[in-house]
Amino acid sequence: MKRWRIQRRTHAAYGFTLLELLVVMVIIGLLAGYVAPKYFSQVGKSEIKAAQAQIDSLEKALDQYRLDTGHYPATEQGLISLVTRPTNELKWQGPYLKKMVPPDPWGRPYVYKYPGERSEFDLYSYGKDGQPGGTGEAVDIANW
Repeated sequence: MKRWRIQRRTHAAYGFTLLELLVVMVIIGLLAGYVAPKYFSQVGKSEIKAAQAQIDSLEKALDQYRLDTGHYPATEQGLISLVTRPTNELKWQGPYLKKMVPPDPWGRPYVYKYPGERSEFDLYSYGKDGQPGGTGEAVDIANW
């Protein structure tokens, strides 16, 4: 019968040294410093794309409203008329949206004007800064 020799390890062989942990932390920090700016720049682009998709969806609902009633909702009625029947609107066949009108990706309501200044109706978001005009992530997103 063979006996297995069990070697005893010293206490130091079970863990990492402080230097090894610091090297790993520096490497993780460098990777995070490289990846984080690229990731966060994509977040801004995705918010713009989400606003464009929401505007497209709202445009389709407004077009369906127009097909049913013969006109777009007035500015005073706003986009809420896509969800709830406006008073004195007999031909309304909605709701034209499954849920309430969403805010833009920055949490502000979309601006709706009928008649529009640039198209039959104007539907837009002022972007990240909430102010007219802008460039980059602060650009206005509109249906024209």
